[in-house]
Amino acid sequence: MLQRLRQLASEMMKFGVVGAVGFVVDVTVFNTLRYLGDPGVLEHKPLTAKAISVAVATVVTYLGNRHWTWSHRARSGARREMTLFFFFNGVGMAIALVCLAISHYVLDLRSPLADNISANGFGLVLGMAFRFWSYRTFVFRHHHPAERSESPVALTTPSSDS
Repeated sequence: MLQRLRQLASEMMKFGVVGAVGFVVDVTVFNTLRYLGDPGVLEHKPLTAKAISVAVATVVTYLGNRHWTWSHRARSGARREMTLFFFFNGVGMAIALVCLAISHYVLDLRSPLADNISANGFGLVLGMAFRFWSYRTFVFRHHHPAERSESPVALTTPSSDS
């Protein structure tokens, strides 16, 4: 039990670091598209800017999670992993987009600060919790045989896989 908690804590820490890097990429791309230049490339299209910024950050976070956070888990095929990763990341992006859309269009909070708080504050936290759960549960779910067992004895007993 203690080993499982340590493993979970390690995964959460690594996921957090990878997520922080992804966050910096996401926010930088989002704000560059919205506000760099006069007018910004996507100044009047906050949802499009957010979708592009999340797509760029997704590539960065997939690589970090596959090669660091869950590198100890067996690979189940790059196509499968990437498809599921991008799908669940899309759901996480939709969470951030809904937060931004409610703030921007329903509550009419249209300042740069309001857009960032809704998309990169509330949307990020809700999306991050969903992503950690879905990546760990569905994307990087396969374990090495030694990781499934709780003791060396369990590896030698025929019922260890049941």
